Amino acid sequence: MEGTEETSRGLNAARARLQLFIGKGGSGTTTLASAAALSAASAGSKVLLMSIDRLHSLADVLAIPVPLVVTPLFEQVDVWQLDTLTLVEDKFRGVSALLDAAGSHEHGASLQTLEPEELTGSLGIADILALAEVVRMASSGDYDVVVVDCPSSPEALRILGAPAMVSEYLERLWPRHRRLAAVAATDVRLMLLVSVIERIVSSVDEISAFLADSAHTEVHLVTSAQESAALAMRRTLSGLALSALPVVRIIVNSVVPQFVSQETSDEGSRWLSNLRVAQLSVLEAVRDAADGIAVTVVEHVGTEPVGLAALGDIAVALGDPAVALGDPAVARGDGAAAQSHRHLDPIAVSLESGTGLESVYAMRMYLPLVDPSSLTLGRVEDDVLVGADGVRRRVRLASVLRRCVVTGAELDGAYLIVRFAPDPAVWPA
Repeated sequence: MEGTEETSRGLNAARARLQLFIGKGGSGTTTLASAAALSAASAGSKVLLMSIDRLHSLADVLAIPVPLVVTPLFEQVDVWQLDTLTLVEDKFRGVSALLDAAGSHEHGASLQTLEPEELTGSLGIADILALAEVVRMASSGDYDVVVVDCPSSPEALRILGAPAMVSEYLERLWPRHRRLAAVAATDVRLMLLVSVIERIVSSVDEISAFLADSAHTEVHLVTSAQESAALAMRRTLSGLALSALPVVRIIVNSVVPQFVSQETSDEGSRWLSNLRVAQLSVLEAVRDAADGIAVTVVEHVGTEPVGLAALGDIAVALGDPAVALGDPAVARGDGAAAQSHRHLDPIAVSLESGTGLESVYAMRMYLPLVDPSSLTLGRVEDDVLVGADGVRRRVRLASVLRRCVVTGAELDGAYLIVRFAPDPAVWPA
């Protein structure tokens, strides 16, 4: 046991701080991810800035050729634009070689007729391979911080939810207890298939756990100070809560700075002043929706921020979040830092009243809904299915709740509360 604990501590010590930047298209996610990487580097960290956005906008923002391999930007920062199609092709070649070595058979023949491009959308293969590379780099021990520029919010949520989707799909298609029972069969091919599926499930579960680890992973949610963007941000916040991903900061980008008086007679200045007033109204709504999550405001710099010099100015304004993981104030539970971290463990279970069969348990889940009418609930064995704002999550129940039945649910502000009562048929006497 001691050796295992020491190994675990060593892995945690080597693991980089993972920052996922997510936002609506056009909100400046790539720009702010790049600025955050520069900010971390200026604080002395060795940083990898990587993008899993297929648009290759990272190269545009940095004003460099597309870095399709890990490329030094300067001493403290490496950059990498992940090419998911190349990843799929590499894995596909490995599978083809394995099939060739195994000889011809019916299933192998059908696989060999596929092209790599046909696999990119199948079961989220490209998405999972991309996330596996993120996990690999963050676990390599080569970096202190790994900053990931994600694609636009809906696609980012889909990618980040792919591991859980695959795990759930395989479990429904062929439950684990049946897979393990099949290992006793004499069919070597069946045993090989079970082995492959077990490896897939283990890998995707590891990725999910890695991303949901609030001790090392941060989501920085980017929005602009526009009503439509703020609504999209709230939907993304809801989806991230369902995905159990820890949001530590909301960044409101391109806010007009306060540099003129509203009483000015200049038409252009009045226009800018009125725009700032409208943006501040949206900013207030964002703070309300954040419900304690830190909100950082980045003012418009007046020009398009392209290249290291322009990004450096934004990096100074952006800084490192006050809610940085590992902040002693968080561990102590002090003030604003602890307030900003209260959603890192978004599900809590408590005994509300009673004892024995008269007990009432409550599962409280952070879920800031934009459209409460979109909420759906279901129960499948030891899980609760929660759907909202276009995202669905399968929530594994705490052990005590698995012996209970659902008695009701309600929304309390930004929280979903589901209540349970013991099931007499399975509750211990």
